[in-house]
Amino acid sequence: MIPSVNNPGDRTIGLLAYLYGPGKHEEHIDPHLVASFDGMAPDPGRDPNATLKALQQLLDQPVQALPRHARPAKHVWHTSVRADPGDRTLSDEEWAGIARRIVAATGIDPGDGQPGCRWAAVRHADDHIHIVATLVAEDGRRPDDFRSGTRAQAEARLIEKELGLHEVAPGDGTAAQRPTSAERHKAERQGRERTAREELRETVRRAVAGASSEEEFFDRLAGAGLLIRKRAAPSGDLLGYKVALPDDRNKDGEPVFYPGARLAPDLSLPRIRERWSGDAQDAAAPRGEDAAPSGPSTPASARRRAASAAWQAVLVIEHGDDAVAAAHIAAAGEILDALAKTSAAHTRRELRDAATAFERASRSHVRAVRGHDRALRQAARDLVHGGPALGRGEDGATTAMAIDMLFFLITAAAHWHAKKGHAQQAVAAARAAEHLRSAYQAAAAHPLGVLYQRGRRLNRPLLQRQTVVLREALPALAEQILAEPGWYALAATIADAEAAGHDPAALLSDAVERRELDTAESVSDVLVWRMRRMADLPADASELPAYGTTDGSSPTSRAASRPSAPGRRRSAEGTAGKTR
Repeated sequence: MIPSVNNPGDRTIGLLAYLYGPGKHEEHIDPHLVASFDGMAPDPGRDPNATLKALQQLLDQPVQALPRHARPAKHVWHTSVRADPGDRTLSDEEWAGIARRIVAATGIDPGDGQPGCRWAAVRHADDHIHIVATLVAEDGRRPDDFRSGTRAQAEARLIEKELGLHEVAPGDGTAAQRPTSAERHKAERQGRERTAREELRETVRRAVAGASSEEEFFDRLAGAGLLIRKRAAPSGDLLGYKVALPDDRNKDGEPVFYPGARLAPDLSLPRIRERWSGDAQDAAAPRGEDAAPSGPSTPASARRRAASAAWQAVLVIEHGDDAVAAAHIAAAGEILDALAKTSAAHTRRELRDAATAFERASRSHVRAVRGHDRALRQAARDLVHGGPALGRGEDGATTAMAIDMLFFLITAAAHWHAKKGHAQQAVAAARAAEHLRSAYQAAAAHPLGVLYQRGRRLNRPLLQRQTVVLREALPALAEQILAEPGWYALAATIADAEAAGHDPAALLSDAVERRELDTAESVSDVLVWRMRRMADLPADASELPAYGTTDGSSPTSRAASRPSAPGRRRSAEGTAGKTR
């Protein structure tokens, strides 16, 4: 149940006309009063003798009783209270009780003999009511409505439990501002899927993902087609910015601008600058051997670096300092934004939904210490500069690899938030992980199918030898993996790793020891991508030779016939020796 307290207004009659009217698209059905301050207010919806004017005059009476100079300029308090779509339909009596509890909790009409304001609750749909009140109590004083929105939310949590309704996770004040009713209705009139505020929030988040300077950030905003206004001090220093959609206009035909801070708390210019200052501080520090490698960006190489950075970030979130973990979680949001921006069509919607869901999980009251998250932010930058993926070949396969690693990163973030008691963030991260599951299934179908067919074509002696390797390296997981359809893809990967000069048993052990597998739907799938990343094997195996089939040779004999593979072997040994 979501109460949404609006900013005070100045026309009671205007709000009542909307609440009792047909709505913008005839969506208001049977508008009627379910409760009021005295239980006897006129109901223009069902009483043919009652009028909107009579109800307005009754509500405004304490305001009009004050001298003109003492009347508040904005005296109309308004909130909607909306049930979850999955909740049962509540009766008028239940909604009346909810309205009384909300006005008491917010200080509008506290009860217990204390003077309250006049109010009325109107229902014009099955799933919500509107409460309108005038902000002058019966004794002429202003009500104690400080933080009425927060108080309404707290009361709603109690109501949900008592009525057996869907229980919304409690917030902590770090969420982005929801679109107002007016913004939602405007989007509906214009045929938009989302409000202007929501479109701008996503566009700005994508623009900041991996950006390294103000100039680059504003160039990206302009490139996305947004209108930009910058706020400067008399000295010329930039203080802030506003953005607008070119076709989102007010009644006077002027663009409707939103400051960055009104889109999301971390999209204000000072908060964005914290990311860049962290980059500058960390740039001079020596980079650890586990840092994601840098280099020219192609879609495939950028996705490999994103997978590596995500792999390293999981350990930080699981075992690192809170402030550093918070920075990595925030930077994970940049990776998702960048991946969604550059994804192929068949994964784009789910990745965009994952990024949108995780936006709520990227902020908490644990203030992030920037700089340590540089590898993730650089990976986001590489994704943007690497360009869009075609969704096939190596970049399609490395997309599956990156999504697989990101799933575990986002799951680790969900666990971290849950341990900290960040209920909304934990729910948001879990929702993002589910979207990543769906995106992974779309991205991985073809490359895993290729590997599956390669594994199925391995001759019997070679397949038996791979089974022995698996049982020796992972005795506790071997039978589970052998029963999975993905075993053949893993068998092909073991063959590829051995042919490239690696020790597949060491790779398998290392891949399992470094990360939990409890949340994996297919352990074999996870090990495929971990091994191919760690051994630097092509993610797309369609161009690789089919070992142990037509010529009967094995990976070992092929590796021995090559001049040498010392670089690859050293790389694998170095990787296997690190702690992740």
